[in-house]
Amino acid sequence: MVRPDLRPVKLQSVVMSESKPPTPTPPGDMYKGWLFKWTNYIKGYQRRWFVLSNGLLSYYRTQAEMGHTCRGTINLATANIAVEDSCNFVISNGGAQTYHLKASSEVERQRWITALELAKAKAVHMQAESDDSGDDCPAVPPSSGQGGGCRNLEIQSTLRTLGSKVEDLNTCNDLIVKHGSALQRSLSELEGIRVVGDMGEKMRQVTERATLFRITSNAMINACRDFLSLAQNHSKRWQKALQAERDQRIRLEETLEQLAKQHNHLERAFRGATVLPSSFSNPALANKGGASVKGDASDEDDDNEFFDAMEDPAGFITVPADPKYHRSGSNVSGLSSEIGMDEQSVNFDEQSMVSNPESPPPLELEPVRQRRTRIPDKPNYYLNLWSIMKNCIGKELSKIPMPVNFNEPLSMLQRLSEDLEYYELLDKAAKCQSSLEQMCYVAAFTVSSYSTTVHRTGKPFNPLLGETFELDRLKDCGYRSLCEQVSHHPPAAAHHASSEKGWTLRQEITLASKFRGKYLSIMPLGSIQCLFDKSDNHYSWKKVTTTVHNIIVGKLWIDQSGEIDVVNHKTGDRCHLKFAPYSYFSRDVPRKVTGVVTDKEGKAHYVLSGTWDEKMEFSRIMQSSKGENGTEGKQRTVYQTLKAKEIWRKNPLPEGAENMYFFSSLALTLNDPEEGVAPTDCRRRPDQRLMEDGRWDEANAEKQRLEEKQRTVRREREREAVKAASSPEEGTHPDSYQALWFEKLDDPVSGETLHVYKGGYWEAKEQGSWDMCPEIF
Repeated sequence: MVRPDLRPVKLQSVVMSESKPPTPTPPGDMYKGWLFKWTNYIKGYQRRWFVLSNGLLSYYRTQAEMGHTCRGTINLATANIAVEDSCNFVISNGGAQTYHLKASSEVERQRWITALELAKAKAVHMQAESDDSGDDCPAVPPSSGQGGGCRNLEIQSTLRTLGSKVEDLNTCNDLIVKHGSALQRSLSELEGIRVVGDMGEKMRQVTERATLFRITSNAMINACRDFLSLAQNHSKRWQKALQAERDQRIRLEETLEQLAKQHNHLERAFRGATVLPSSFSNPALANKGGASVKGDASDEDDDNEFFDAMEDPAGFITVPADPKYHRSGSNVSGLSSEIGMDEQSVNFDEQSMVSNPESPPPLELEPVRQRRTRIPDKPNYYLNLWSIMKNCIGKELSKIPMPVNFNEPLSMLQRLSEDLEYYELLDKAAKCQSSLEQMCYVAAFTVSSYSTTVHRTGKPFNPLLGETFELDRLKDCGYRSLCEQVSHHPPAAAHHASSEKGWTLRQEITLASKFRGKYLSIMPLGSIQCLFDKSDNHYSWKKVTTTVHNIIVGKLWIDQSGEIDVVNHKTGDRCHLKFAPYSYFSRDVPRKVTGVVTDKEGKAHYVLSGTWDEKMEFSRIMQSSKGENGTEGKQRTVYQTLKAKEIWRKNPLPEGAENMYFFSSLALTLNDPEEGVAPTDCRRRPDQRLMEDGRWDEANAEKQRLEEKQRTVRREREREAVKAASSPEEGTHPDSYQALWFEKLDDPVSGETLHVYKGGYWEAKEQGSWDMCPEIF
């Protein structure tokens, strides 16, 4: 990324104040002035009003904003100050905040540097004194937006003062009890006196003890008065502070929402004023953005999310191969046999694969059940997404209860099963004689699993612990699969699918998600493995990051970005796939995926290209060479390839899919009720069924009931774990949930640990014996 100070910058037509700024005063005082702050690559440097006070550097758009809207603040006690050139300098606190600033002249820059260094030294000294003595921090002006640490120290000091007052009250109470008892004894003795001569001495003792009691009582009263007064005063202050914090939070929420609307308006205006490449003419892409560029996320100008243009995302160039490679009779470079194979067996055509004499004859399939092709239309219920998501910024969403309004009527287990929509790719891969050909099919299958997500902005239901889902397509497609939720926090699901065509797919996925304010990032953790019976090839790969954009305003849209390495652990073959993030400025087609298949020696054999939402193609590499330098000075490889052939294409969505959560034909059948499934199957989940039927209020109530029931079961399991820990002779330690159909094993081939299907489910289904299943619904 180009540093802002090294690229041409066109400053706004604003004249900086020519009046001589005040000479820096001691750091405890306030220092103000105009500076230019780097915002983003579109607007460059923008003039901002900066205020340095009490070790905090804050900035505003104008001086008038000082009383109500602070755009950002950085604490100099933990900041680094670096000078870049005659007018530029940088302030950073270690990565979270970085201000790239420009002064009007070198003299002005030096004044600011001097003031900042003095303020930093004073702030560090004050922080050290506060840590050592625990004294109160100096007050911070409310306009700075800071002071949480000082307020904490003030509260701690007040609590210490109140604690000492309570100790005084306890001391006074002990003295009152002591002197009251002594006075009572003296009065009793006085009543028993019969000799007149002893009367004077006893009266003197009674008078002294009564005086002590009165003094102690007065001290007790004074201490109570002091305590009550101090508590009342601080109670009023804390109430005012609490109300101020509430008001400030409301203002910040309103400001953030307003900024989001302004940002959306600016994006529309920018798209209307910018000439975009022809690939952006698709109206469906007109509302998409990218990721953020360098700058401070707190600045309203820096909140635009863009990726820099990626002119060379793949790192290589493909060109048509020399015509000599297409002449099957030639023997150039000893490649004639390979080229002939490329035009025939490497055609990746189903007909060429069937010609293999070892291929099993086609099976006579029995008539299969007719599955549904529609579900009830999605109700048009309005819900303010921001009203709920604003409290989730930076949090793990799997631990936050969400209404079904954000969901789609499928479980995460069913979404995992949707990976099998293009199972034919694995069927074809199982027939391949070459491991490199097989790798192309496995890579295409990896990409195809994302095609169902392009319009699916609804959140799947979080499965309950022990929830399962079976997908029995043995008669239809020759495979069947089983998923089980094996952990709740963190949420983890295990999946096993096996086919009569000779392949097995297994995966264990844990989802980590974070809400970042404008977008939601979903990071799948875990591994996917595919095993082929005939060749014993063992593949493994991981998933890329899914990002949901325009959470606050605008139309939701989904992007996939990252890199995947598909590895054949037996042969050492590898396919490196790159999912390019969406960018306004890229000339490539949106949602582009590129990949190169290499052998264990690192030699490239195939190039894959396409998009994860439409199709993938492959080309056989005939020759490779080093070409021109690409971005960032990296030399790109030039591959001479044969004509590209299509290896996968997305199935069209069913008619009316936009009213049915954009479900594919397979997704429409996943929640269709079936007889004989386990009592823990997703199809039996009541809240999911109610949502599909359009009864969302009842679904929300049922969802809360199920979640509370799960929490109760978890607490009971924890209590049993404590008992088992105290009585180890009673049996196993039940502090961790034991999956019913999967067991955790170490895979000796890939070296990974994951839950593997241990068998028994389909046998239990045939017998109709589900006694071992827990009652989770």
